[in-house]
Amino acid sequence: MVSVEGVVQGVGMRPFVHALATRLGLGGFVRNDGRGVTIEVEGNAPQLQDFLAALERFAPPLAVVDRVHTVEIPPRHEPTFTITSSAEPRRRLALLPPDTATCADCLREIFNPADRHYRYAFTSCTRCGPRFTIVRDVPYDRARTTMASFTMCRACAREYHDPYDRRFHAEPIACPACGPRLQLVDRDRRTIAGDPIETCAQLLSDGAVVAIKGLGGYHLAADAASERAVATLRARKHREEKPFAVMARNLDAARLLAEVDHLEEELLASPARPIVLMRRRADARVAAAVAPGTAWLGVMLPYTPLHHLLLAALPGPIVLTSGNVSDEPIAYRDDEALTRLGDIADAFLVHDREIQVRADDSVLRVARGATLPVRRSRGLVPRAIRVPRPFVEPVLACGGELKNTVCVGRGDRALLSQHVGDLENVAAFAAFVEAIARLERLLDVEPRIVAHDLHPEYLSTKWALEQSGLPTIGVQHHHAHIAACLADNGTAARVIGVAFDGLGYGTDGTLWGGEFLLADLAHFDRLGHLSALPMPGGAAAIREPWRMAAMYVLAAGSSVETSVAHRHADRWPLVLDIARSTPLAPRTSSAGRLFDAVAALLDVRDVVTYEGQAAIELEQLADPTEEGSYPASCVESGDRFEIRAADVVAAVLDDGAREVPRAVIAGRFHNAVADLIRDGCRRGRERAGISTVALSGGVFQNVLLLGKVVDRLEAEGFQVLRHRQMPPNDGGLSLGQAVIAARRRAA
Repeated sequence: MVSVEGVVQGVGMRPFVHALATRLGLGGFVRNDGRGVTIEVEGNAPQLQDFLAALERFAPPLAVVDRVHTVEIPPRHEPTFTITSSAEPRRRLALLPPDTATCADCLREIFNPADRHYRYAFTSCTRCGPRFTIVRDVPYDRARTTMASFTMCRACAREYHDPYDRRFHAEPIACPACGPRLQLVDRDRRTIAGDPIETCAQLLSDGAVVAIKGLGGYHLAADAASERAVATLRARKHREEKPFAVMARNLDAARLLAEVDHLEEELLASPARPIVLMRRRADARVAAAVAPGTAWLGVMLPYTPLHHLLLAALPGPIVLTSGNVSDEPIAYRDDEALTRLGDIADAFLVHDREIQVRADDSVLRVARGATLPVRRSRGLVPRAIRVPRPFVEPVLACGGELKNTVCVGRGDRALLSQHVGDLENVAAFAAFVEAIARLERLLDVEPRIVAHDLHPEYLSTKWALEQSGLPTIGVQHHHAHIAACLADNGTAARVIGVAFDGLGYGTDGTLWGGEFLLADLAHFDRLGHLSALPMPGGAAAIREPWRMAAMYVLAAGSSVETSVAHRHADRWPLVLDIARSTPLAPRTSSAGRLFDAVAALLDVRDVVTYEGQAAIELEQLADPTEEGSYPASCVESGDRFEIRAADVVAAVLDDGAREVPRAVIAGRFHNAVADLIRDGCRRGRERAGISTVALSGGVFQNVLLLGKVVDRLEAEGFQVLRHRQMPPNDGGLSLGQAVIAARRRAA
């Protein structure tokens, strides 16, 4: 008997095993079960050895074989090899596959007038189609998906049961005669006449906003070249400036929008089909309102037959953004979408295949020749992360407040939910609770420990502390960041952790965010940090970066007259007064707030409309070829050091007074931050004798800064760990919380 574990259900593993065993003349059977795939195979010893060798080496492209376990049993003298019904699991341990983009074979059928799948928007096979978003339970069989209500026609049933057909046991199999159907409706749910796709394309060309039901939820679409259409979408969605993603017909069309390098091309065309952030071409035919104030453009390619058919009917790219009002989770149920999006969309392109779980699109970018995740969701979830130390008992980690994900740890795997979002309203919190329940149900896990952030006002923390009967472990925010980076890199080593982000609750009651830690998966010591300054007005200082500019000007002791002070002359003295009041101005060492301050001082951004906006625009302003820098003094205090970032701001102000170009100043500022990180790591190595550095936190989404930091550290002989599977932002916090809680519990 052979047990195969990993991502081996819904990826064509059983047909592959069947074909392999049949070719080798072996008897037995293969079936799905709660662990993965179970095989009973018998025959001559040489053929059995060939079978086992090929099982891992030539597994289907979408399969991930983690473990193969064999046990000898008495032969049954089976003359043939078959696929049998799935075994009802005592425990669900199988890993579910992610949703996968339409394969080349299905695509050819969709555009072939002679094929029965011609122009069918739900064509799929064992190599492609919906998986995670339609699964209700495991093992992964049609009866346990939202396709269960569609009875296969004779033609589909013939393909489904034919061992030599690529749709052999393809659970989402469907065709126009028996599968889901499209419908175009207006806001009042009345059917709009005509071919749904062609009519939808015409509406988009005419400037309408259309809600389109996708794999993990509804998207809002508009003509990406039309300023009027995009402005209408922004106004209705209440999304002032945050960039929209764009879907292009194919790679050639994507190259007309952005500068696409080899790795970006691979990511765009990968089975996950993420949004890839790339540098926008100057001549790209995209409305300025798609991504105002940024040189970057998020581009993705079609990943469902519906997308391919729609883009083929349009002359250019479309905006395709999450179907929600800003700050709400993506709508995924039909009634919910028609209600919540009724004031935004002019029409709805819907179908009758139910979405079981919501999932936004994943977002990736490339930094120094490697993938840098920004959001991990559709197409990547629920791939497991193999952790460096196994979980002795199941752990549930609740993540943070922003970019929330939740994580379940079991055995040597951590499984993270899809991107949940910011827990700032009832709908988002409901999505958070829903994500926890789904992971626990599908993995058949009853957590023994619940991990959470230390911030007492995070909704995720409050939920964790309300779970009666379960021990809870609070994990410091920045320690979780570094632990997530360690787990991402498969190591449990003790490292110098550089955690630079917006804010995180510190063990001393202040708000951290510019941290140098000596950390492993269980413990950390705070080696050093940026000097803490007041945040006048608390959260107001995040929304209004000019407030932090005032604090840094004060700390720098500068007499330079700043334009930002003139712009806010009526409130500048008041903010300085507020800064003297501890309750109204919590102190923070945040690197994110430092970037905010410099952005305001360089007249980039006084007020932000989305998280990180000031820092993003400052990165784009910076001259990447600038080699100058600004010094920052360091104050030793016992076994800890403080870096005076206000020295850097003083130099920024001096250069500004000398009318040095803003791009040069921004470039020197980025160099200065990279230098102070290098210097902090030097001090860490001198104290601890450690030469491995882990970089984490949202600030390291800045690819300009990340590249400069890595170059400097590697030149100093440091080994640098950075995120490659998980985002460095708060989307990775739950992974860090899980591995820390497990190690503390085991200690």
